[in-house]
Amino acid sequence: MKVVLFGATGMIGYGTLLECLDDPDIEKVLTVGRRKVDIEHAKLEQHEHDDFTDFSSIADVLTGYDACLWCLGISSSGMSEEKYRRITVDFTLAAAEVLKAQNPSMVVCFISGAGTNRDSRQMWARVKAEAEDKLAEVGFEAVYNFRPAGIIPERGARSGVASYRAVYALTAPFHGLLKGWKTYVTSTPQLGRAMIRAARGEAKKTTLENIDICALGA
Repeated sequence: MKVVLFGATGMIGYGTLLECLDDPDIEKVLTVGRRKVDIEHAKLEQHEHDDFTDFSSIADVLTGYDACLWCLGISSSGMSEEKYRRITVDFTLAAAEVLKAQNPSMVVCFISGAGTNRDSRQMWARVKAEAEDKLAEVGFEAVYNFRPAGIIPERGARSGVASYRAVYALTAPFHGLLKGWKTYVTSTPQLGRAMIRAARGEAKKTTLENIDICALGA
């Protein structure tokens, strides 16, 4: 299986990349981002791209892949709905249009979030739901939406949000116990493995809540 991964410099994307590189069934991983990750591996190719509203110029680079793992995202804290939608919906759909044209039978795994709901009072939850809905309309072979709650970073994965890093540091002694709370807590390796297995067709549902992610990524 050949996969293209967006958001590899983020906590979830980095953790997912490590799982992809370890998986013997994945023969090639392409990362697309504004900068590269500090990893060298025989099956890893990295492509730098600045304009996330237009991927047409790299259509050839995005050709020949079986799955897309969309881990690109940002905290909505302090952001306007317009800016958050641009990153969460517009960037996703811009890539999806090119990916679908170049890879008609592609499967997409999209990182959403626990509580995603188009009728929610929370801005981020409505926007994530909008992204899920619009991805479903593109016409991919399958789209799997992952809705993790608490995510414990492991294997060197690191949050880009300072306040989150502080929380992870304070709770580090309890991470082993927290991971047993599968309705609310998963880890970057579990999430990465779950995405890979869904891309291979092993998921029994297309919307995976935290407890489903833990089971699939065990």
